Amino acid sequence: MLPHWRDAFVTVNNLELHYTRTGDGNKPPLVLLHGFSDNGLCWLPIAQALEEQYDVILPDARGHGLSARVQPNESVDNAADVAGLIMALELDKPIVGGHSMGGLTTSELGARYPHLVRGLILEDPAWIDPLPDEGSHMNPFFEWLLGLDRVPLDDIIARGRVDNPAWSEAELPAWAESKRQLDKNVFSVLDVRKPWRQFVAAFTVPTLLITAETAKGAIVSPKVAREVVSLSPFVQVAAVANAGHNIRRENYPAFMQAMQAFLSQVVGSNTN
Repeated sequence: MLPHWRDAFVTVNNLELHYTRTGDGNKPPLVLLHGFSDNGLCWLPIAQALEEQYDVILPDARGHGLSARVQPNESVDNAADVAGLIMALELDKPIVGGHSMGGLTTSELGARYPHLVRGLILEDPAWIDPLPDEGSHMNPFFEWLLGLDRVPLDDIIARGRVDNPAWSEAELPAWAESKRQLDKNVFSVLDVRKPWRQFVAAFTVPTLLITAETAKGAIVSPKVAREVVSLSPFVQVAAVANAGHNIRRENYPAFMQAMQAFLSQVVGSNTN
């Protein structure tokens, strides 16, 4: 976190959620939601680039970062948590963006709480359909996460550097720290198999879907992107080349170009 930023906790749904904030409420609010196993500061390079124009708020989702831990068999409603944070901080219709799990949360937020948001940005959201033959085997990445309790931070950073050669060094410290902060109980309570098509069809605000290459690991395919546009007149798509699931980390210039153009469009249309 930068010295002039601040971090704090806010009580939402009887839970303490942690967030980092770049501003003091005098600029248009922009809330950015991280992906699974990340934390709010994993948006650090983006927040740095945008802080002069926007009041950027970076929450830690429940069970992530420094936010409340998850109890076994607890029902987790990330969209309700974000809605509560927006209301508790008295944010005036922020633009909300999210990556992966955060993109799914952003989708659900836009559908269930349209009155709270001005626009949505979806970075390769976790729009995952159940597979007919889906088994109970553990994702290798999840297995790695479960074994990090005694792994030194420098070793996690080194692993990130090897696995993600396209990332800038600025991405790695927060990413590595977030892995050690992750509450392992989230594996048993978090469900990303949600009716995302219903969420998209319910959008009532401008929405930017940023996609990448499925051959490099992106979730949202060109076919799905076309379906999304047919489901909602509010969605526009920006396809980024030479990137996979972590679009902003793998092709930062193209991601920022798409994001800033959308932000200017939405904020500019609400300044009169």
